Amino acid sequence: MLIVALVSVALLGFFPGMASDSQRAQSEMYWKSAQPIAIVESAARLGTGSGNTFPYLLLRNTAAYPIRITGIIGGDGGKATTFWATNNAACNPATSGAYNISDYYYLAPGEEKYIAPGGSRFGLPCYREMYSHVGGASSGTNVRGASSVCQNSSDSPGTLDYKTFGFEYIVYIDGQQITKRQIGKAVTIKCLPAQ
Repeated sequence: MLIVALVSVALLGFFPGMASDSQRAQSEMYWKSAQPIAIVESAARLGTGSGNTFPYLLLRNTAAYPIRITGIIGGDGGKATTFWATNNAACNPATSGAYNISDYYYLAPGEEKYIAPGGSRFGLPCYREMYSHVGGASSGTNVRGASSVCQNSSDSPGTLDYKTFGFEYIVYIDGQQITKRQIGKAVTIKCLPAQ
């Protein structure tokens, strides 16, 4: 009887944070095993200067064939096709500017690449920034259609949520190039304290 009561209370969201922790765990499990593009690590952080939410996504090609990611599809069904890089001679690209995702996100089977701002936000050497927003249409470096974004809080920064999320990519099989879309379930990403 006690177990049934606890499960009922948890389902109703009586304990703060329990529902979001469960949703995040389910999202992580789903996306770590997604095919052909898996999200093996994720986090997000609000940039206090810009007010933008910056996601960190470590992507892996889980298929047996090479792929080229051409866009990230937000919850609005639109597609972001570029990322922003900053000057760093050790990185590719090495100079500041907006670059096409398709030019830098070719992944061999098992290969991993990240999308994230570098430096102090996530401790990464290279900047490959994209932004997450609630309203508007996905385009450029903006992956829109989020149902929630990170908050300016050190105690409760929240989660970055999309009801649907996905990728557009090109598959290379037997000398043929085929453009496909992978639309997955909801993605729930833990936000780190704002910076």
